[in-house]
Amino acid sequence: MSLSAWLELIASGLITGGIYAVVALGLNLQYGLMRILNIAHGEFLMVGAYLTWMVQTSFGLSPLLMVPVSFALLMAIGVAVHWLCFRRLTATSPNLDIFEARGLMVAFGLMFLVQNLVSLIWGGDLRGYDYLTEPVKLGDAQFAANKLLVFGLALLFSGALIVLLKMTLLGKGVRALMQSPVGAQLVGIDTKRLHPLMFGIGLGLSGVAGCLLSMAYTISPSMGEPYTVTALIVITLGGFGSMSGALAGGLLLGVIEALGMHFTNPSLKALLSYSVFIAVLLLRPRGLFAK
Repeated sequence: MSLSAWLELIASGLITGGIYAVVALGLNLQYGLMRILNIAHGEFLMVGAYLTWMVQTSFGLSPLLMVPVSFALLMAIGVAVHWLCFRRLTATSPNLDIFEARGLMVAFGLMFLVQNLVSLIWGGDLRGYDYLTEPVKLGDAQFAANKLLVFGLALLFSGALIVLLKMTLLGKGVRALMQSPVGAQLVGIDTKRLHPLMFGIGLGLSGVAGCLLSMAYTISPSMGEPYTVTALIVITLGGFGSMSGALAGGLLLGVIEALGMHFTNPSLKALLSYSVFIAVLLLRPRGLFAK
């Protein structure tokens, strides 16, 4: 392989990994802070993708305009979902283990509800649109402009969340709750306000990921579940509760998949991902990037 071919292969993996990172960051925020394993996370990504497709094909608006709209809309839905579903579970569950089990069952229900609702509204066909499909040359390598844009925006949103959590007072409160929920509440951190806000931000990031995906790939009502599974693998790689680890894990998994599919067979993508997942669980259960 030539140097340009290697660059294109690795860049392809990084682009895919950037999407993985955005999805995983939102799920990691929900589980790391509230212990809500939101299996329906990928379904809300699908909602963001379909809304972007609908606005672009119906009104001809740039999908870039839908990035902040998808974030705000899915964030509002996330706050509502937390208030309607998980707030009640928090109040009625006698301990954390029971809350996690009940939350998982509710998330499964949400997954099927959203998936079937999208199928009812938009049908089960593959959808897509052309956006910035012209090639861009970087040296001897060549990339689709939409995929470069997707990668740049994915890094931007991932970096913004990491900076928010590390540099702001809100972020310090979130990290304190992740490290010691009881201790954080003893010093006055209000979980009743912080939990729905962070759950909403997590779902907002899934909406952004769906919007970005629609710019470069086809979408369908069944697209959400594989991204939820991939997000769990990325979180395992990076370490539960670690946002910078989720970013690094997403990029790493994207490159591993790209290289593995090139040198083996594209149909083995799932096998590669699950092999990495099992190996990390057995050898580094706290994650590759956990401190």
